[in-house]
Amino acid sequence: MAKKRPQTKAERPQLSDADIPVVGAREPCPCGSGRRYKACHGRAAAHATTELVHRPFEGLPGECDWVALRELVPAATVELTLAEGLPDGVPSVMLATVLPMAWPALRRDDGSILLGLQNDTPSGDISRDLADTLRRALAAEPGTPVEGRRAPAEGPRLQDLLAPEGAFEPVVHDGFEFWVPDAENATPEVTASLERANAAAIPTVKLSGVDAAYWCETPDKNHLRWVMPHPEEQLLDALARLHAAGRSGLGEGTRLVGSFRAHGLTVPVWDLPSGVSAEDVEKPAAEFAERLAAALSTTEPLTSEERRARGGLTSRQVTLS
Repeated sequence: MAKKRPQTKAERPQLSDADIPVVGAREPCPCGSGRRYKACHGRAAAHATTELVHRPFEGLPGECDWVALRELVPAATVELTLAEGLPDGVPSVMLATVLPMAWPALRRDDGSILLGLQNDTPSGDISRDLADTLRRALAAEPGTPVEGRRAPAEGPRLQDLLAPEGAFEPVVHDGFEFWVPDAENATPEVTASLERANAAAIPTVKLSGVDAAYWCETPDKNHLRWVMPHPEEQLLDALARLHAAGRSGLGEGTRLVGSFRAHGLTVPVWDLPSGVSAEDVEKPAAEFAERLAAALSTTEPLTSEERRARGGLTSRQVTLS
């Protein structure tokens, strides 16, 4: 019986880097090179996984709102403007916090696109992963979801695909009905996913008087979470000055309780009494923004009391990403 002749390089199916599946480190690389995966495409995959971009949304319009929608807001949409305009057959491209069945993206029957923001991403650069998903959604057949994959290491980022001057204006929703324009014809799987998502959504409102500040309601108390663009050390100094002076609150019964880091930005958090609504906190937040601007411009060293206040704030700081 004749031996099977091995395929030559020219005869092997040609796969792009993004199409090569992940296998065990000691297994043959699926690209057909004959080398072990860890010595071939696994090396690039490991590098892409560990190389973290700390501010993936830097340079995009509305960077602070991108961070808020990624980490804080249950249900919201934003219309995106593409740098090269909309292709034929694509009436709109909409960013959404979450999509049914946790799809990375969906090409609707009418050709419009929903791009999910809160999905797990396989590399350390969320912007590159989302850009890869968006490009594949633009080429997908209407009526089909887009599956997740590892983006090519040299692929474009959102900063390359979106218009730099385009507005970024989030619309916060009470639930996820925006998933299904025709709810009566939704599949049972999508209907069940919608019900689960609506049940878990925390009521959230975007303040209109200041940028990237979001009120939310929880059973015990309400909160204001405010994504700020200022350098972290400068912002913490300013917050400490206000906190030590008793001027860091947003009205009676409110309290600045700390902050967290998310995608390279700092997010101060206030506890609010359960009776304080988003409308109630609009004016106090605008007044706080003025106090913060003055504190940010101060260059004098912190006093001992301000240093203690800063230590208390940093001890309660959490890093989300």
